Amino acid sequence: MITGIDNKRNSSEIALKIDHVAKSFRLPTEQATGLKQAIINWTRGIKGYKEQQVLRDVSFEVHKGDFFGIVGRNGSGKSTLLKLISKIYVPDKGKITVNGKLVPFIELGVGFNPELTGRENVYLNGALLGFSREEIDAMYDDIVDFAELEDFMDQKLKNYSSGMQVRLAFSVAIKAQGDILVLDEVLAVGDEAFQRKCNDFFTEIKKDPNKTVILVTHSMESVKKYCNKAILIKDGDVVVNGDKDDVANRYTLENFNTEKHATAEQKKDEYPTGLNAKVPHLKVVPRSNQVCTGNENFLFDVEYECDEQQDLYLAIALHDIKRGGISFDSGDHEFKILKRGSSKAEFSLPLSLFNNGQFRIVVSLRVPRKNDPKHTDMIAFTSDENSCTFAISDSENDDYALISSRAMQITRLA
Repeated sequence: MITGIDNKRNSSEIALKIDHVAKSFRLPTEQATGLKQAIINWTRGIKGYKEQQVLRDVSFEVHKGDFFGIVGRNGSGKSTLLKLISKIYVPDKGKITVNGKLVPFIELGVGFNPELTGRENVYLNGALLGFSREEIDAMYDDIVDFAELEDFMDQKLKNYSSGMQVRLAFSVAIKAQGDILVLDEVLAVGDEAFQRKCNDFFTEIKKDPNKTVILVTHSMESVKKYCNKAILIKDGDVVVNGDKDDVANRYTLENFNTEKHATAEQKKDEYPTGLNAKVPHLKVVPRSNQVCTGNENFLFDVEYECDEQQDLYLAIALHDIKRGGISFDSGDHEFKILKRGSSKAEFSLPLSLFNNGQFRIVVSLRVPRKNDPKHTDMIAFTSDENSCTFAISDSENDDYALISSRAMQITRLA
């Protein structure tokens, strides 16, 4: 059920309320090719479909002026929730209450016609969103000015470049005079200059107490930068509600915990990938939180089990998951360990040089090479399952380069 809110004092600050909403879909499993088969299936209790519960019991509130984030892994139910909010779907249970004019943009450019001009497409898209011609007249100049397409509005859309089309669609999205703006994976498009313009727009809209933005995204940088509140959806339920940093950090950890692991069941006489009878255990265990700022050290232990009666060395590498490549490799400077048997070594990694990103610590256990003691040979290593992944997320950092701009300092100006 979807309703509007009366302007009563106790609810005037609520822009959107989701109250115990559930949604499921029927997925076909066996299709009857005729009446006879349909009757046989019916007598056997075969429905021909199965129920997929996408949202179970979702409740939260968005207040006027919020920049509200909805995050979750693929298949968590967030897109279905967005379509319920946008009135594309109707909930099976529960109630969705909207206070104000809601403008949804689930996919940029939906409803655009390449045979119409840019001007005609603005009016067409506005009409599809429920605006009258007079309302579109009032916002037309703002849309065109933001898109920077004044000289092209009377050309057919099919003659626009892909970048021009996206800029026009995005401008319609964010300049539509709605009270509640719903965006799905859309924040900045176009070239660098246009992205800066978009960034400035969202920075300003955060300050408007009468504008509410609901953003569905996989970008935790966007959540931390723009949102003041957020929720995390997992398997159709809200698992974190409120603090944007808690939501972003939990989402990052969810991604770490669901990374691809070996799925084949190990036989009793087999060892995990990278391990063997000589080294049955080798694992990197975090001691710090796995979502860190750039002003701390990341602490971790390397647990190992090895009875080799010779010198043992640990080699450590730091992989940059987001950008690719190896950020650190101990190389020929492996760490010599003295204890044999079952033990652990403690490490500390300074993070002040690094920008935001996701990293994996990989370790190998090594012994001196025969006839060449200056070099070592690997006898075991940590697979993805036994390595350690962590993230740096700091508002003072950038996201592009590996090394933080704070690491570079001017020492003398000639």
